[in-house]
Amino acid sequence: MKRRSAIRSDIAWSTPNRIGVLGYDLTRDLIGRINLGDMGFLEVTGRLPNARESRMFNAILVTLVEHGIVPSTLATRLTYTGAPEAIQAAVAAGLLGLGSVFVGSTEGAARMLVEALPNPRARVALPELADRIVAAQRAAGRPVPGLGHPIHKPVDPRVPRLFALARANRFGGPYIRLMQLVARRAAKAHGRPLPINATGAIGAICCEMGLPWQACRGLGVMARAVGLVGHVLEESRRPLARELWHRTEDEATAHARGRLRRKKR
Repeated sequence: MKRRSAIRSDIAWSTPNRIGVLGYDLTRDLIGRINLGDMGFLEVTGRLPNARESRMFNAILVTLVEHGIVPSTLATRLTYTGAPEAIQAAVAAGLLGLGSVFVGSTEGAARMLVEALPNPRARVALPELADRIVAAQRAAGRPVPGLGHPIHKPVDPRVPRLFALARANRFGGPYIRLMQLVARRAAKAHGRPLPINATGAIGAICCEMGLPWQACRGLGVMARAVGLVGHVLEESRRPLARELWHRTEDEATAHARGRLRRKKR
């Protein structure tokens, strides 16, 4: 009979009087000593951040918490309207919409950069590398992840701030330079401005910090969950989802209802 492998997790454990989390005692080492962003860093990397990492990681999460009335927050508010007894369902509904268009493009940008430049210390010509990235994306018929924004033009105001923080905390390096070159090359290839957006900046900074690209979408999930709780609470105090529902139904079906009335005549 085939021997079964042991079931194992190194993240956390509990005894009657102690709780361990990734090698730290929860009550002695973590509660009251670290902030939520540092706890997120610990979960992602298995260690606590240093001061520079803490500032940068928290800045990334703060950037991603709130985006106003967008598809994810609408999903949360509408779900809450139908199930006000289950805040977790409303938040989950919003998180389910975080994909390649919203938040998930952070993952796409980070993957694009780290696959193009696996070793940040390698001596390569970044302009030529940027040209190859843009050409590959165009050949595949895909937009370059992390570029462009429907509102923030010609500059996404979050990007200069994030890159300034990265430089101040010694995370300015080849991945940020490569992302900037990709934006310039893509704009030239497409004949229109394609500014780096927040997800592109965060993807590059995550690469500079040595975070795996597979974790990048998770950072958005962490941060957006906080924002969605805020939207649920606002919806409970000052609802707008029901009005949106009824107005959408009225406007979307007005033509069909008009046709039915004419036929009855």
